[in-house]
Amino acid sequence: MTNRLFKALATSAVLGLSATTAATAAECVAPANPGGGWDFTCRQIGKILFDIGQVDSPVQVTNLAGAGGGLAFSTVVNERNDDAELIVAASSATTTRLAQNAYGGATADQVRFVGAIGADPGVIVVAADSPFQSLNDMVEAIKADPGSVAFAGGSAVGGFDHMKPLQVMLASGFDDITAIKYIGVDGGADAITQTVGGFTQAMTGDMSEIVGFVNSGEVRVLAVLTEERVPGFDDIPTAREQGIDVVSVNWRGLYVPGGISDADFQKWADRLQAVADSAEWQQAMTDNGLAPFTKVGGDFQSWIDGVVAQTEELSRKIGVIQ
Repeated sequence: MTNRLFKALATSAVLGLSATTAATAAECVAPANPGGGWDFTCRQIGKILFDIGQVDSPVQVTNLAGAGGGLAFSTVVNERNDDAELIVAASSATTTRLAQNAYGGATADQVRFVGAIGADPGVIVVAADSPFQSLNDMVEAIKADPGSVAFAGGSAVGGFDHMKPLQVMLASGFDDITAIKYIGVDGGADAITQTVGGFTQAMTGDMSEIVGFVNSGEVRVLAVLTEERVPGFDDIPTAREQGIDVVSVNWRGLYVPGGISDADFQKWADRLQAVADSAEWQQAMTDNGLAPFTKVGGDFQSWIDGVVAQTEELSRKIGVIQ
């Protein structure tokens, strides 16, 4: 009886361990609907983490759209603060929202920013049948009638995508930026659909969100908001080339719950660095128009704090916040 009992207990322990392991498999939360930049970050990084052996099982991707990333941020802070197997897609849109107090008083130090391993160039896009052939065509139309052009973007009003056309217009000598129409939706996929469908005249977003639409010929990219043209998309002019001095890139990375240990934080930093160094990630960047941008580990939070402060200052300057 004793041997049978021991075997039963041993079997139970193994089954319990397996259940625990399955329950604690890594999860990546994308704070938007499928198809946008945050979803891209989770799915690409999650896949590569498994492909290069950094995790033992495929990373589960959960889409948690709402409040421009605020729902996911609140859920992590209030419900999953010590979950060491949770990572969350983050970007410049995240820090913009935090800088503008758009997450109901939440602050950047409530989570831990692991790092960024790519920069997604900002773009201004129109449907293929749009009358606008250049960025300056659009700028002149807005100057003549600000209400004639509505932009769709994957961030909420006042968010990172909203700021791109505002920066373009400010750099073009147009000061009445509150007259510019913007519709915030949950993710870049929804934003591009609005524009292709004719509900808005333009989309403001990031290169990774529009690659499929560019390849299918459904959209025209009026400008990429980088210092130089993006490799692989050499036919797309920069805003600077068109006389509008705006550079706006969206870094792609991760944050983790604020309550995890330093050891668990470092584990994710090491894993993310391994993804950044992989041939798989280099190919993913090339395929999706990302530029190299790697900041990983303990000093990334300090960099984030600086970015939040700078964004807050810019937001006040352009009138997004008081």
